[in-house]
Amino acid sequence: MKFLAIVLTTLLSLSSLAYAKDLKECEAKAVSKDGKPLYGAAKDASIKKCLGDAKPSNCESKALSKDGKPLYGAAKDAFIKKCEADAKK
Repeated sequence: MKFLAIVLTTLLSLSSLAYAKDLKECEAKAVSKDGKPLYGAAKDASIKKCLGDAKPSNCESKALSKDGKPLYGAAKDAFIKKCEADAKK
């Protein structure tokens, strides 16, 4: 039981460190088009979008062939690339 508590504590601290790293990277990227730092709601929206972009896309779950079987390899990569490009428009 004690071992389990130690393992869980370690995993939680590592995941929070990874999140903090992602958050700091996103805060550094929160700048306007002219290079000035964003503030307030604009900064929050930029960080939220940045953190959301880091998550796996919904396109992977849609990567299915016409008969409903999952795509693999180059076909899957091409589908995901097109899907993500369409989502950004």
